[in-house]
Amino acid sequence: MSDATETKPDPASTTAAEETTTTTTTTTAPAVEKTEAEEDKSVTEKVADAATGAATKASDNVFSMFGGGPKKEKKEEADDADEPSGSSKAKKEEGEEEVESPEVHFEPVIHLTEKIDTKTNEELEEQTFKMRAKLFKFDRESREWKERGTGDVRLLKHKENQKTRLVMRRDKTLKVCANHYIVPDMKLSPNVGSDRSWVWNAAADVSEGEPEAQTLAIRFANSENANLFKDAFEKAQQENEKLFSQEA
Repeated sequence: MSDATETKPDPASTTAAEETTTTTTTTTAPAVEKTEAEEDKSVTEKVADAATGAATKASDNVFSMFGGGPKKEKKEEADDADEPSGSSKAKKEEGEEEVESPEVHFEPVIHLTEKIDTKTNEELEEQTFKMRAKLFKFDRESREWKERGTGDVRLLKHKENQKTRLVMRRDKTLKVCANHYIVPDMKLSPNVGSDRSWVWNAAADVSEGEPEAQTLAIRFANSENANLFKDAFEKAQQENEKLFSQEA
């Protein structure tokens, strides 16, 4: 009878075993969930890396299409590689200098060093008087005095016929502003209100090319110079009077 006694399971131990199994199951579950999260994360990173690589490749393709990006840098590197170095340039330039064409010489059409003699029709005349002054001409149309120019008034005596003429040229331009013989009928008159100015009539002044009757006035720096001009003018007038009378 004792051997045949049936062993009954202990409810307490059974409950403890179940709790242990439950606890074990509960404890191991998070580990499984963590592994799955890690796998999801790994897959997500791989997808992100693949997307980034594709975007970078597409960006490079776009830059290359429009001449930018890495392609341009490669092109610049290629240009730098093609460009010769400083020593190579120097050698090349030396080689080019050696092959230069012979020097060609052209004769100038006009030699600027040559002196050109300009004739003034004064070569056969002797200067007997020279004084700086300012010349005026009376304009009959406007009834007023107009300035002819400033320069040296000179009395020139011809070496052959001994006749004396009055010549005056403007400063710098040397353009003639008075040119006539001092004839007997000319008379120097003092200008109104001035002791350094004289007025006279020239029947045939050729300063403009053709003989023309002119009323001229001349003004000097001071009365002393004006008187010196008058003395030289009247002396030349007396000499010319004798010469003109002989011709008549």
